Order: sequence, then structure tokens, then C-alpha cells
Amino acid sequence: MRALVWCNGDPPSDTTLTGLVDGATIFGIDGGADKASQSGYEVSEVLGDLDSISENWDGQTTELADQSSSDLVKSLNLLAQRGFQEIDVVGCDGGSSSHQLGNWAALCEVLAGPSIRLHHKDSITHRIHSEYRELKISKGTQFSVFALTSCSKVQIEGAQWEIHNSELSLSTKGLHNVSQSDTVRIGADGILAVMVDRT
Repeated sequence: MRALVWCNGDPPSDTTLTGLVDGATIFGIDGGADKASQSGYEVSEVLGDLDSISENWDGQTTELADQSSSDLVKSLNLLAQRGFQEIDVVGCDGGSSSHQLGNWAALCEVLAGPSIRLHHKDSITHRIHSEYRELKISKGTQFSVFALTSCSKVQIEGAQWEIHNSELSLSTKGLHNVSQSDTVRIGADGILAVMVDRT
């Protein structure tokens, strides 16, 4: 199952949404539900603390009142618990700098299991959580790898600069790598954010 989560930030472009809507169940996080609806998309459920929704969503809301984590974290964990294996997040750009950093921090708090992708105007962030995955990254495309938690075994294969079972913490060490084929194998024993440039 695949979910499309619409946040309350800058609306995604049509280009960003290409290929994301078909076959996905759309969820709005608070005011993101209004933005998705106003853009012509059918939202199946509104998640969050519901403090910024304006339209009538009677019978379509699930309140997540716990204030110890963000609405994004609570929503992604709920969807993971419901069995969604792929979760695409849009509308996560814009707003305050702290909110944007919070979106990446959320990747550390969400349960392991589902593939989570944050879709930005200029890139897509893939979360790697204690696993090894092959990412489709076209040859010559630039990408960056950031360790969101300290990792003792990070592997990157199929890139201009490969690393094998190396330690990596939050730093610029993984900034601006380049794919050397159409797939790059990336893994770690911790949590990575892999930011792939849009081409």
C-alpha cells in the first residue's frame, strides 16, 4: 500500500505530483488537507491535531493530540502502523526554517519499515533506516547522503565516491556525490537522508 501525505507548506507543483497520485491513498496533515482539496485532489482522511483545518471534514478526521512530537511524525507513524509500505510526502517545503529542519528530524522518529520520501521543489529525500536499498538514480545525477544518526557501517556503491562499511555522522562528508549508473546501492546501520536532485 502507498500513501500520499499532503503537508501544509508550499503547494507541490504538477511536476512534483506526477506519478504520485495514481494508486495512492491521499492523507492531509491539518491545513494540508484543505490545500490538497483546493488543488482538486480527493483527501481520504485528515490527520494531526486539527488546529489549522478550515473546511468541513466531518467524519474524515483522526485527531492526533499528543504534543510531544510533530503532526508529521504522528501521522507517518500511524500510517506505518496501518501497514503502508511506501509513503510520499508533499507540501513539506516553505514555512519557518525550524519547521523544515523538523521535517528531516521526523525521519528519525518514524518507525522503521516503510519507504519514506520527502518531495521538494529541487530534490527528493529518501530515508534509509537500518537497511540496504537500491535507489533509482539516473547516471550523472547528483545526490547527497546525510547521517541523521551516528552510523558505524555505511555503504555507497555505484557512485563517483564510494564508501564501504565506513563510519558517518551528521556532516558534509556525503555532500554532492554523483551516480555512475542508473541505480545506487546505499545502506547503513542507522538512519540516512539521501537527497537526490531532480533532473
